[in-house]
Amino acid sequence: MSVAVLFGVGFVAIETGLRELPPLLFASLRFDVAAVALGGYVVATRPRSAWLPRTRGDLLGVSVAGVFLIGLNNALLFVGQGSTTPAMASMMYGLNPVLAPVFAWWLLGDRVSRVGVLGIGVALTGVVVILQPSPSTLTNAGTVGQGLVLGAAVAVAVGSVLLKWTRPAIGTLPLTAWAAAVGAALLHGGSLAAGESPSAVVGASLPTLASLAVIGIPSTAVAYAIRFDLIDRIGPVRTNLVSYVVPVVAALTGWILLGTGVTAMTVVGFVVVVAGFALIERDTIRQEACRIRCRRQRRRETESTPTSGSPFPCDD
Repeated sequence: MSVAVLFGVGFVAIETGLRELPPLLFASLRFDVAAVALGGYVVATRPRSAWLPRTRGDLLGVSVAGVFLIGLNNALLFVGQGSTTPAMASMMYGLNPVLAPVFAWWLLGDRVSRVGVLGIGVALTGVVVILQPSPSTLTNAGTVGQGLVLGAAVAVAVGSVLLKWTRPAIGTLPLTAWAAAVGAALLHGGSLAAGESPSAVVGASLPTLASLAVIGIPSTAVAYAIRFDLIDRIGPVRTNLVSYVVPVVAALTGWILLGTGVTAMTVVGFVVVVAGFALIERDTIRQEACRIRCRRQRRRETESTPTSGSPFPCDD
């Protein structure tokens, strides 16, 4: 839940900062802040042997995270969100849990059942409902922006699956710090190639600087570290479940702070996407529900008979 709150607030911070800063420059500054914060903490609290990449898996993990989860993801996200709202962007971004099983099947050979294929089709129908494409809207700035955010979701899905495949031995915090530095360098290069002026940050208003601080530390340094740790411990699909709470946080925060909202059809489309995901990951959802029931049952038994400690079959 903490990751959902951090990422949800981050969408609103992006919307605020984009009012003054060009998108790729803003994205690169985000990871400048995160890389310095995380890198400084890691160097100060860990021996050199614990934060230097040493294995092939470490180097591949840093590369995958830096290129897909940070560089490509944020380039598409920041450019796309410039022409849509935080709620709409977070809903399109929430497609990555649907896309992750597709790429896990393609890249890792994970099996997709017939019901899973049906779920993918249902989820894509939800995308159509959200975008409501027509000849007159295909070139509309809002539609193009949502399409770019969808591209960011694809980058996250691919990166999550590949990061699990690389099996880096380096710890989560050092991995996140190195990936943030790689991603920042790539984004700065993209910003210069796009003709954005680095001097745009000079004279930025207090709200813009505040949004940079929010997006750089809690919504990046902290949130990405938690996300990478979850990918390592529970896998990309279960980690991406958090994406369905993010739009709620983004919509509420955007409504309170910026006065933005969502249409009824957007909500309907998102519900259809969630239904598709439920079909794809019905077994994972069932296991999570079982774990929650087991924890509650164990808590009740512990409170009534503290020495009991009886095991439950779905604790694994």
